[in-house]
Parts: sequence; structure tokens; C-alpha cells
Amino acid sequence: MHDQQSQQLRGVTMLSDVCLTIGAFLVAYRLRVVMGPGQEPPALVPHLTLLAVIVPVWVFLLGLFGAYRAPRMTSPIDYFWSVTRALGVGLAVLLTLVFMLRMQYVSRPIVTGFVLLNLPALVALRLFTLRQFRRSLRRAENYRKILIIGSGNRARRLADALLRKAEQGIHIIGYLDPETARVDQRLRGAPVIGTVDEIPSVLKNYVVDEVIVATPRAMIAHLEKVTRACEEEGIKVSLMADLFDMNVARMRLGQFGTIPLLTFEPVAQEEWKLLLKRVIDLTFALLSLPLLLPVMALVALVIKLESPGPVLFVQERVGFAKRRFRMLKFRTMVDGSEKLQAQLEHLNEAQGPIFKIANDPRITRVGRFLRRTSLDELPQMFNVIKGEMSLVGPRPMSLRDVNLFDRGIQRKRFSIKPGLTCLWQISGRSQLPFSKWLELDLAYIEQWSLSLDLKILLRTIPVVLRGSGAV
Repeated sequence: MHDQQSQQLRGVTMLSDVCLTIGAFLVAYRLRVVMGPGQEPPALVPHLTLLAVIVPVWVFLLGLFGAYRAPRMTSPIDYFWSVTRALGVGLAVLLTLVFMLRMQYVSRPIVTGFVLLNLPALVALRLFTLRQFRRSLRRAENYRKILIIGSGNRARRLADALLRKAEQGIHIIGYLDPETARVDQRLRGAPVIGTVDEIPSVLKNYVVDEVIVATPRAMIAHLEKVTRACEEEGIKVSLMADLFDMNVARMRLGQFGTIPLLTFEPVAQEEWKLLLKRVIDLTFALLSLPLLLPVMALVALVIKLESPGPVLFVQERVGFAKRRFRMLKFRTMVDGSEKLQAQLEHLNEAQGPIFKIANDPRITRVGRFLRRTSLDELPQMFNVIKGEMSLVGPRPMSLRDVNLFDRGIQRKRFSIKPGLTCLWQISGRSQLPFSKWLELDLAYIEQWSLSLDLKILLRTIPVVLRGSGAV
């Protein structure tokens, strides 16, 4: 509803960024032609091809550095800093690509001039948006007039959210309550102006842009009267959908044929971001293979020379949505180690469903080194390529461990793809108790973003090099 205004503003800003970026590039190209008389003008088509790469990279970086934050959540300095960082990183990426791919046809003056023109244009757009937003808040006559049905705790929460988070100005004209005793009371600066039965006369005598029902489900019988009155007056009516005590990240109203469906999503992740995450995973894995394959070959040879048995350890693990897959690792234990585990269960030092022994007698000498350096995880790049795993995500658990889960919340970790590393990897690894491990996995799921993935990957490198927390 009111978050729709934020989404619309974000979409308009993004479209404007694309237009300004294209315009700045074309102006920079034209200036290069005009200011270089007597010289052969740079080829237009190759530069337009480069522009096709620049536009999506620019939009991604602007979003990553917070340049699309809502006006109510930021300031001119924040906007300037966000755009400057995004274009600085973008320019570095662009020049690196030009250098590595030997794009001799690319004019450096055009690229430099483009960024110098684009930066003030993008900043000016945001300053104009911020100025218009603040002016609209000062003009109280343009506020949206809201009538709330209910005056209890849910109505209070709704009023607080509207006044705090609505993108445009909000004026709560009052409340209607099923109970006569609450009439004339004040709530969040507005009065209870009548009972629900009086809604036809209230809608007739007040300026109302929208009615929001905030009564508990025990009083849902009043909903028909409210919706009918709003229909007659042509006024939008909304219903607070938290009728049940569910901690959900997103609720969506959809339609299947002619049947309306209200969907509750405990884990809400935008599809385009998940697609981009998959593209990043696949690109990184494929580009790293030429470097990793010689290392894998050397590791495989050392394992084969030290102890008999297969080079790879293949185990069925539980992945996304509890789908099973065969996870690959280099073998770090003696052949047949899984059959020996039952004899060692009494030595388990880990809390919770996981199995860990600091000095596990099944681990080989080479295996101990591979675990400490995380080289045993390298074959999981093939799981990433197949789409069974991601670079970042909760570690995939064995069937034995999953069967020992004793709380439903523990299975929430299956709501996203498992990964090579996650928050636990940079927070102590195997030294952490399972309860902390689970807490970090759930925190990652709730806070997930592409920038968080990048931070985890960068912080994983020194942790792996030090070998801290590995068992």
C-alpha cells in the first residue's frame, strides 16, 4: 500500500538514472568529436556496446551503495556519498575491463568525461527528489487522509507505522471502534470519532482517501459493513493482514484464476536478486576453475599416495527446501570412516545434532592439513556450478544431523541454498556450539543481501588463510 509509493519512487529514480547515464555518455562522446578536430572520430558502435555494459553495472552499484534509499531515510550528504562511491567503483571496474580485454577502441577521454558529467547529474536528481519530498511534507493539504477501523493495540501499531514510515505525508483523521465506550478517546493525536456502525455518515462528512481495518480477527464480522460502505463511496479499503501471530517477512495478495490468495512468506527474497546471486556464483565458479583444477589434481595425487581409497568423499546432504544432493569433498579420513562413526558417537564433543571430535582418529595426516586450509572443500565448486550450492549460505548438513533436529526453527535454514561459507565461517567455525551456529544461519537468512554475501566472502579469505577454528 504505502510502501508502493517507495517502490514507485525507486522505479522512477532508477529509470531517470538510466536516461541520465545514457545522456552523459552521448554528450561525452560528442564533446570528444567536437574537441578533436582533424582527428579521426572514435567509432560509435563499439562505444555503444560498452554503454550497454555500463548501464546495468551502474544501476547495480547505485543500489548496492544505497543511492536508492527513500528520501525520508537519508540526507543530501548521504546521497552524494552513495553516488560517489558507486561511480568510483564503477569507473575502476570499467577501466579494469578495458585494460584486461585490451579494448584499444575505447577512448579514455570519453570514459573520464562521461563519469565527470554523470556524477553531478545523478546527485542533482537526488537532491531535487529530496527537495520535492520535503516540500510535499510541508504542504499538509496534500497529506493522505486515513480512517482507521479499531482503536486497540493493532490500531496503535498501524498508526505508528503510518506516521513513521509513509513516504508521503499522512493525516489520520480518526478511528472508528466497535465499542461505544471508546468514542471521544484520543489515540496518537487523533480522536475516536464514532462506532463502526456510523461509517456511512463518517465517509459522507469527512474527506477520506483510504480506510484501513485494524480490528482483531474476533471482530472480523464488521468487515462486510465497512467494505460495503467504502464501495458505495468509491474509497479504497485495506485490511491489516497480520490476523495470526506469524513472524513473516512479506505478505502478498495474488490471484489464482478468480480466487484471491493472501500469501505469507517467512523468508522473502526478491527473485531478481536471487537470479543475480546465481549468475555471480556461476561466473565465479567457472572463472576460478582454470586456477583450481591444477591444485585439485595435486591434492588428489597426495591423497592417493597417502592412503588407499577413493580421492573424493561423496555424501548425501540436505539442501534447499530439504532436497537431497550428493556433496563432494576431498577425502580427509580413512576409507569407510562413516561406518566407524557409530563406534565413536560416545566421544562426540559437539553440542546439538552435529558430530565433532577434536582429535578424530579417522582423520589422515594429509586430511588434517586439508581441513585446516579448507582445501578439502574445493570440489564443492562443482556443486555450485550444478546449482545445488551457492558461494555463501548455511553449510549443508548430513541426514544424520538433520534427523536429530529437535525444533522446527532449525529447519528454516533449508529456506535458502547451502553454501561454501557463511557467518559461522567468519565467527569461529567449528569452535562454535550448534546453537550459535544456528543463530548465525538464521541471522544470515533474515538479513540476506548481495552486499552481505560480498562482505562474508572477503572476510572468509583471511580466516581460511589463518586456518582458525578448523577441525
